Amino acid sequence: MKIKHYVCMLAAVAALGMSCSDDDTDDAQDPNGPPVENNPPNTSYQPAFEGQTRAPGATTETDYTAAVVTTGLQSPWGVASLPDGRLLVTQKGGTMRIVTTTGTVSSPITGIPAVSASGQGGLLGLCLDPQFASNRMVYWAFSENVSGGTHTSVAKGRLSDSETTIENPIVIYRTGPAYGVSALHYGGRVAFDRDGNLFVSSGERSDLATRPLAQSVTASLGKIIRITKDGQPAPGNPTFSGTGALPELYSIGHRNPQGIAIHPETGELWQAEHGPRGGDEVNHVRPGNNYGWPTITYGIEYSGATIGEGITQQVGLEQPVYYWDPVISPSGITFYKGDRVPEWKNNLFLASLSGKHLCRLVFNSSNRVIGEERLLADQNQRFRDVTQGADNALYAVTDEGRLYRIDRAADDDQ
Repeated sequence: MKIKHYVCMLAAVAALGMSCSDDDTDDAQDPNGPPVENNPPNTSYQPAFEGQTRAPGATTETDYTAAVVTTGLQSPWGVASLPDGRLLVTQKGGTMRIVTTTGTVSSPITGIPAVSASGQGGLLGLCLDPQFASNRMVYWAFSENVSGGTHTSVAKGRLSDSETTIENPIVIYRTGPAYGVSALHYGGRVAFDRDGNLFVSSGERSDLATRPLAQSVTASLGKIIRITKDGQPAPGNPTFSGTGALPELYSIGHRNPQGIAIHPETGELWQAEHGPRGGDEVNHVRPGNNYGWPTITYGIEYSGATIGEGITQQVGLEQPVYYWDPVISPSGITFYKGDRVPEWKNNLFLASLSGKHLCRLVFNSSNRVIGEERLLADQNQRFRDVTQGADNALYAVTDEGRLYRIDRAADDDQ
């Protein structure tokens, strides 16, 4: 079957000199084809099980389109679908905007607390309250200047009826300790679980001085946090052993987790994080587990040196479901739960920064990856986040300011 892949502007096409074109591919790739990654790895590390890396290549057989909705955003970082189908977008510099599906971008929404936008910091991930239709509450993560440096904070506020401001914003949680040397590895995604509690991803701030804190139960760096809407430790959190263990901890041993998503059928948490030179990971996160960083990793230092003892496995530390070497730099992630493209059902989509594509992972019933596909790799864009819209299409934002809509081709509708 031919795969139709359109990239066109829904707004200002003529002004940009772009046109929609049929870019048919005559020979669709075998769904069990060779791995999509053909560059040599950085290490000689061997996977712990078959399919943990370089899974067979997969190809979407349904005709789909990829349309650029707008190029008018400024370093977008997070995107969430509003009930009416429009998109609420955070921009790294500290503003939110609303984008319609036809490409109209609102004025900046005011009332958001100041962010520290240097380095990898800024206004980061966001999500809507499960009761947004009635309470209009928005939750977001951001890097905040405080005494002693910066840290990842979580705030909430009400989107005004006029949609021009965030009313009564309040910071409900701050990771710790604050750190003033590095402006890296903030994590910064937020997502609600089925019980109405909030997952927060926190990075370990990158430096050798803070890296070990990913293993410390008395620090909230390098962790997945689970809190209530008021920022308190959520009921039912796991208990970690050790004096002074923080009650908000859900999992530990993470490096820079920029993607979290809830599985649409099981309700379980999945996560993606940046490795160093090699070792990007996808993890099936279970409460109370330790995901290993920096004790075990499939990556090495940027200098080429080994990390720690140079091991990839240790008893008591969890293995990633999947890893990449070389890296693709996964940021925001989402599971596809629509029916517009049936073969995507329950597949995981990851926004890839250095890889410059939208990654699709196919799983079997045992949660093992059996296929990997790279969508929009011809766009030369650093994909930052991806979500599913109210219309069941996928929407993805890029560092360069684009918002894409990816959906079944109109002439393939039944």
